[in-house]
Amino acid sequence: MTGILLCAAGLPVCLTRAPKPILHPPPVSKSDVKPVPGVPGVCRKTKKKHLKKSKNPEDVVRRYMQKVKNPPDEDCTICMERLATASGYEGVLRHKGVRPELVGRLGRCGHMYHLLCLVAMYSNGNKDGSLQCPTCKAIYGEKTGTQPPGKMEFHLIPHSLPGFADTQTIRIVYDIPTGIQVSPQAPGFEPSRGHRHCRCLWFKPLLPLPQGPEHPNPGKKFTARGFPRHCYLPNNEKGRKVLRLLITAWERRLIFTIGTSNTTGESDTVVWNEIHHKTEFGSNLTGHGYPDASYLDNVLAELTAQGVSEAVAKA
Repeated sequence: MTGILLCAAGLPVCLTRAPKPILHPPPVSKSDVKPVPGVPGVCRKTKKKHLKKSKNPEDVVRRYMQKVKNPPDEDCTICMERLATASGYEGVLRHKGVRPELVGRLGRCGHMYHLLCLVAMYSNGNKDGSLQCPTCKAIYGEKTGTQPPGKMEFHLIPHSLPGFADTQTIRIVYDIPTGIQVSPQAPGFEPSRGHRHCRCLWFKPLLPLPQGPEHPNPGKKFTARGFPRHCYLPNNEKGRKVLRLLITAWERRLIFTIGTSNTTGESDTVVWNEIHHKTEFGSNLTGHGYPDASYLDNVLAELTAQGVSEAVAKA
């Protein structure tokens, strides 16, 4: 508006363009790309236990529950019936060995539910042998996701991020191709080797295009926009810790999922899965770059919420 008024008055107007985000670092030669210190190995293999789906729901629930003989006069927050009465899933779900009046307490957080309600919740999820408390989100067991197969590379480049002038940068490159969504019981993945100058996690489907265990629309094609995606961490102690945990999250298929893009509204596409990454190298105009003093702590908290922590990763 000011520019229009000045122009109408015959005064000179200097129009400036909005600054553009600096998404990528300056060009880097292959000889300058180095392994990340303290992060061993060239490739990671998918653990067999990650591929075992559809574990017996009753066995999984009982593994993490302690039976409660005299439940309190409180609501079960899954079915909203009183714990002292039968589960709201009575007559809806029948499972051998689980009576609708049985109540259990989760061992670590202590929240109580009908066993039948937890069986129903588990049966409607990823069925990976883990259980997540619906009240406090505590994770029991090892949570895995529905990330499609793809490639994760990570290496060191000789450039610094804003706010980290004295350190080089860890660059992570994710690459996931388009594919077909599938229902549960998808085959596993076999690892491939990466370039000798990078650390690479690359999982190829054993059969053509079997993506993840439970996707929204099995049999329908999904898109993978914006790949390869480049992400950045400072090469300091905390940055390397985040990298190690991101590797664990990748192996558990928690970094991406298939859903609806918050940016474009496109459905049936590969999207981030609640673990934020910095994709802007030299600025922070979009909120996805540096400087950001709280980012490393925030992403560690997000990883912990997914059941990925340093203590768990070392176990």
